[in-house]
Amino acid sequence: MTRTIVVTGAASGIGAAARERLERGGHRVIGVDLRNSDIDADLDTVDGRTEMVAQVTRLAPDGIDGVLAGAGISRPGMEAQTIGINFFGAVATLEGLRPLLAKSARPRAVAICSTAALLPSNRKVVELCLSGDEAGAREAMLAEQGNAYSTSKNALSLWLRRAAVQPEWGGEGILLNGIGPGVINTPMTRPLFDQPEMVELMKQSNPMAVKNYAEPGEVAELIDFLLGMENHYLVGQIIFIDGGSDAILRPENF
Repeated sequence: MTRTIVVTGAASGIGAAARERLERGGHRVIGVDLRNSDIDADLDTVDGRTEMVAQVTRLAPDGIDGVLAGAGISRPGMEAQTIGINFFGAVATLEGLRPLLAKSARPRAVAICSTAALLPSNRKVVELCLSGDEAGAREAMLAEQGNAYSTSKNALSLWLRRAAVQPEWGGEGILLNGIGPGVINTPMTRPLFDQPEMVELMKQSNPMAVKNYAEPGEVAELIDFLLGMENHYLVGQIIFIDGGSDAILRPENF
């Protein structure tokens, strides 16, 4: 059965791989990205998020079956934008499209979190994110010390765990889950492989039990499953796809 699925961050990396796999499976994908997609929208802005929801509604007035909140950045000097896109853009995508998901007989939603969510983060910014104070979170991220990427992913992971079990999500049969990729060979991470000091840091932060880092298509396989699963019981989980990093770093946590 053909399903209609929205993918943000669809123009590159994991989002592009997910789109390709879903379309190969016969599904209709509405891609969203800053440019070169079905819907060009800046998810760092309130106007861009609003326009994205309006355009998806126009293209799929009868509803959608799945959402992948995959848009994300990690760039030095863009700390405020990292919080804006990775957390507030993702939450606005999921909440904004939830009414369209509710029209589906089998609605599924996935957010791309990260193993970075387990790294040290700025607790003040995380709390501001969870309280919905975007201006405060952006300001605090610029003023306080801390890694914007890990902070944004930690906040998104916590939001997801809390939201997924609420009446308007799980209670309505809309299964919301997350994935926690480790280091994946994408355009965002590729420049790091040319920096020996960053390669060493990645080995320390993401030790692996397997050889070689994953390609985006391997993550897309998990996304495909979560967006199409028929069970009604898997909800509020963050599934790590990291070569074993989480098990190595937190062997007592499960």
